[in-house]
Amino acid sequence: MKFTHDVIVIGAGAAGLTAAGGCALFGLEVALIEGGEMGGECLNNGCVPSKALITAAKRAAEAREEKRFGVQIASPQIDWSGVHGHIQGAIAAIAPHDSQERFEEMGCEVIRGWARLTGKHTIEVGGRKLSAPRIVIATGSRPFVPPIEGLDAVPYLTNENLFELESRPDHLVIIGGGVIGMEMAQSFARLGAQVTVIEPERPMGRDDAESVEIVVDVMKAEGVRFVEGKAKRVESRNDEVRVHVDNGETIAGSHLLVAVGREPRVSGYGLEEIGITTDKGGIVVDARRRTSIRNIYAIGDCRDGPRLTHVSGYEGSNVALEITLGLPTKVDWKALPWCTYTEPEVAQIGMTEADAKAKFGDKVTVIKEGFDHNERAVAEGETLGHLKVILKGKKVLGASICGKNAGELLLPFSQVITGKSSTFALGSAIISYPTRSEISKAAAFAAWEPTVFGAVPKAYARSLARLRRTFA
Repeated sequence: MKFTHDVIVIGAGAAGLTAAGGCALFGLEVALIEGGEMGGECLNNGCVPSKALITAAKRAAEAREEKRFGVQIASPQIDWSGVHGHIQGAIAAIAPHDSQERFEEMGCEVIRGWARLTGKHTIEVGGRKLSAPRIVIATGSRPFVPPIEGLDAVPYLTNENLFELESRPDHLVIIGGGVIGMEMAQSFARLGAQVTVIEPERPMGRDDAESVEIVVDVMKAEGVRFVEGKAKRVESRNDEVRVHVDNGETIAGSHLLVAVGREPRVSGYGLEEIGITTDKGGIVVDARRRTSIRNIYAIGDCRDGPRLTHVSGYEGSNVALEITLGLPTKVDWKALPWCTYTEPEVAQIGMTEADAKAKFGDKVTVIKEGFDHNERAVAEGETLGHLKVILKGKKVLGASICGKNAGELLLPFSQVITGKSSTFALGSAIISYPTRSEISKAAAFAAWEPTVFGAVPKAYARSLARLRRTFA
């Protein structure tokens, strides 16, 4: 058949933009289709606005420590319109990077509308029929709304409308203690709101438990209240939203944020009609991100797998290489990093201690270094937290970090886990002093300390010393 394009990409979020831009830069004819806002979730109501809010909240928290290090500052005066303006300003500043104009300059034909697949090589959008040898689905995800009695009858927030608030909530009740729930709980509390988090399990359940405990203690000290239980019913009464918890408590607040995870956007695109397999996790794909129709790929949040912006970019790059150069590229999650931007941050790469011990038992060793022994942290008065390196023998399985700017310390462990470096190389590296990254060197060196200072090296050193005494 005669094709209108070399590749069609449906969705202009992190995954779709990376795939479309990569293919266009290689000279392919690309159709990039987006029915909503360019930039998708991350730019418009995810990573960018949330991190802008977190930054404003950190500023307020710093100001509350009125006298520190011998320096007196004024307590914070919070102007919510200024906070809102900062959030919108951050989005506006980054938007040109994801804009229609930029991708048109790269060579993409950007089509604004909702696409529907009509065959293994064909789609319809805005009354047009397009075709290509390869199609990439990158339709993203949406907030999951749980089946809580009464929820559909009350006003509630998700990340899709949270950052549009033009006034600060008096009391923000959050259902869900995952990444979004925890980041927003601390931020709104720091900006002067009363905050309650309702979570049936421990918060941030996929992260290292010891690290999360530190964050929870900090947030409690800052005024966040945690309620252990499951929200079973919601109602609106006297301008309040009331959440009835299965532990018998009723929490009344001015605003309700639902943050219990995400679900893939897969309906309305004609997937089932053409035979693309889906399940509750999204579009089913293989390691190369191919769907059940092999010339159609699914990348980013719409497919079953980790839902992180950097994962979407990684998959977009992989698929672009496969389409343009014919190089099969498989995903590899053994060094998958993620970070929750609470304060302190909780960062993880590879396996947690619990995951590793569940799989390998007593073959796992854990090296722990506290920031209270890191001289940069001591000088800054920010010693809370630690680094844990999870090992099987000398092989690094993962690293868990809790502390200031923890996410910035993951990179060397990515190199070590993927075999592009080693704990020996990291432990012997020259690192600028004083920096927080010295804690990585200390942990890596600790992994080799029993070997370097073991019985054999000691015996050799003593023998060499005796020879020098004899023949000096």
